[in-house]
Amino acid sequence: MSERAVLHRCPAPTDLLCPCGKVSRELKRKGIEFDTVVEPLRKSRRTGVEALTGQRHLPVVEIGGEAICDSKRIIERLSLGD
Repeated sequence: MSERAVLHRCPAPTDLLCPCGKVSRELKRKGIEFDTVVEPLRKSRRTGVEALTGQRHLPVVEIGGEAICDSKRIIERLSLGD
């Protein structure tokens, strides 16, 4: 995978506390360059995420022209690039 990704994540200050951090660590481990968009903590304010995926849960990764939600699904998709 050579395309640049965009990670929409929660405002947690570290990559150790939540599923967003798990995805961030996996992107780094795979050597995938990515931009980070810190989304609001309140789901009701995540209108950008809702426009991408139809829901307001995090994390969401935009990669290869698709938006993928759910950390397990994201990591599965990243593994396909191996």
